Amino acid sequence: MKIKTSDLSHMLKPIVENANFFLQDSPDECEYMLVACQNKNSGYSLYKKDGVLSIEYAKLPDLGRAILSAAQAAGNLEYEEKKYFGDFGYMLDCSRNAVPTLGTLKKLISLLSLLGYDFLGLYIEDTIKVSEEPYLGYMRGAFTPAEIKEISAFAAEYGMEIRPYVQSLAHFNQIKRYEEYQKLIDTDDILLVDSERTYEFLDRYLRTIAECFSSEKINIGMDEAHMVGLGKYLDFHGYKNRFSIMSTHLERVTKLCKKHGMQPQIWSDMFFRLAFGGQYYETDKNFKEKVIVPEGLEIVYWDYYSCDEKRYDKMLKQHLQLTDKVGFAGGAWKWTGFAPHNQYSMESGEAALNACRKNHVDSVVITGWGDNGAEASQFSNLPALFADANCAYESKMTNLAFRILTGIKWEEFMLLDCTNPFSDVSGKHNNASKYFLYNDPLIGTFDSVAEQLEKNYFKNISKQMEGCIDLRKKSDFIYLLETQKALCDVLQQKADLGIRIRKAYKEKDMAALNGIAQSDIQQIIEELDTFYDMFRKQWYFENKTFGFEVQSQRIGGLKQRLKETADRIKDCVNNTNPVAELEEAYLPFHYFEDGQLESLNYNLWSDIVSPAVIG
Repeated sequence: MKIKTSDLSHMLKPIVENANFFLQDSPDECEYMLVACQNKNSGYSLYKKDGVLSIEYAKLPDLGRAILSAAQAAGNLEYEEKKYFGDFGYMLDCSRNAVPTLGTLKKLISLLSLLGYDFLGLYIEDTIKVSEEPYLGYMRGAFTPAEIKEISAFAAEYGMEIRPYVQSLAHFNQIKRYEEYQKLIDTDDILLVDSERTYEFLDRYLRTIAECFSSEKINIGMDEAHMVGLGKYLDFHGYKNRFSIMSTHLERVTKLCKKHGMQPQIWSDMFFRLAFGGQYYETDKNFKEKVIVPEGLEIVYWDYYSCDEKRYDKMLKQHLQLTDKVGFAGGAWKWTGFAPHNQYSMESGEAALNACRKNHVDSVVITGWGDNGAEASQFSNLPALFADANCAYESKMTNLAFRILTGIKWEEFMLLDCTNPFSDVSGKHNNASKYFLYNDPLIGTFDSVAEQLEKNYFKNISKQMEGCIDLRKKSDFIYLLETQKALCDVLQQKADLGIRIRKAYKEKDMAALNGIAQSDIQQIIEELDTFYDMFRKQWYFENKTFGFEVQSQRIGGLKQRLKETADRIKDCVNNTNPVAELEEAYLPFHYFEDGQLESLNYNLWSDIVSPAVIG
């Protein structure tokens, strides 16, 4: 399908030209004249007949979604979608080493605008340049003011906003390495409340944010400040009620936001954690202390850990007792390794957004975090974002619309999930591909988990991905499958390497040990080199260079450890020298008491690779 652009207004032209770029694979091969009218309260209605596409819409992203909907079928079409949320967006983590390039952000905006998203949030801790704070974001790929202004202007052409998601209390873990910033740290990564240096810093930080972003809305964080008031603050002021500490700080930061013309919202968890002994997801308890939410402040309930709609419903009702200004943040999981969790994200998203609709929550954001290195592609969670957009509207687009957008069939794109075993188990998710990759071949922390793995699992998934790659070479997103296939090829040999080594060692099978050292490990290293090349290509295609040094050192360290393992085994075979790690009695995985493979997430690289101290 194609839409004529010659007679379009300046306002409509960018989003229609963007749609035309994606609509080349539409089953409708006709060209249409667009008649568009912005007179809807929410969503859109469309009527397609005789070369004319008539659309009534509320916002430009609704128009974009309407055009994509019209492209799903040839011939006459009448279609309508009501939008349940007045403010619906996606937030991308830009602070866990992977800072997306402007090209990546523009591509993401072009996709989101055709799904009906109103804004793209950028989660920024220190990754923004502040002139008076030169070490803020230093060598971290921090956005410059010019970059933020450019991407904001680009988004505006599609009727979308770029919004800042920042921090103003906790999560300043990267700047605390500099001694000058220790003066404004309470404990851990938490800022020191009541310190004038803290508010001087925040004033400069928030002023820069306000100057760069055109949106007046800002999320100021304040989440997970578990130890607030228990470090330097305790030394200076003695123990004080921590609700009072939070309230004092929130009041000062809110004033700074208003000073710079911004309307703040915060994550809600600290209200709950301080009331319920550190717990957030308490659905059946009453607040012991009176919680006062400052007038006009929106609190955002964030939760992506359940597929139970009742839990979301109860938590939203808890929030609505505090204030009528309640927002919700769900999750499109891509933050526990190299592979996404789209299936789980869709299940949890449907439950959560249904609860939001029932409780008339109007403000919703889907988050895409990047914990512990941001290994997954910035586009790996597109199926979840597609499904969440469907939940935000009354009707549902078909999976054909997804293929039109990506050039890959839905079920083929969902193969990305399969790099983690049992990804099709309802209500479960795991990041086995990450901990199997970095599991030490001699220590074998995760070997007891690998014993549960289906034989040739990764080989079979690799073959399926290979078939898709051969079919969809023209897709702009085919590199995602190429990277995951390369990882599966590594894991086919690597996942049970420690099990095979330990078995041969205990049985004193020197021929088997020699074969592992001379052949198997060398093959793994060759496959690892291929994966590294593909992963590197993916990273540099989507992100700034900064942060990849961590991945290079991790994968390079793995490669060196594999070589060391081969040498140790050869020494055992040739000189009968014992391998100390294999002499010690093996204990099964016990970081968590529940070791079920289908629900085991363990994302900290430093703890995966060794029980020893790292850092």
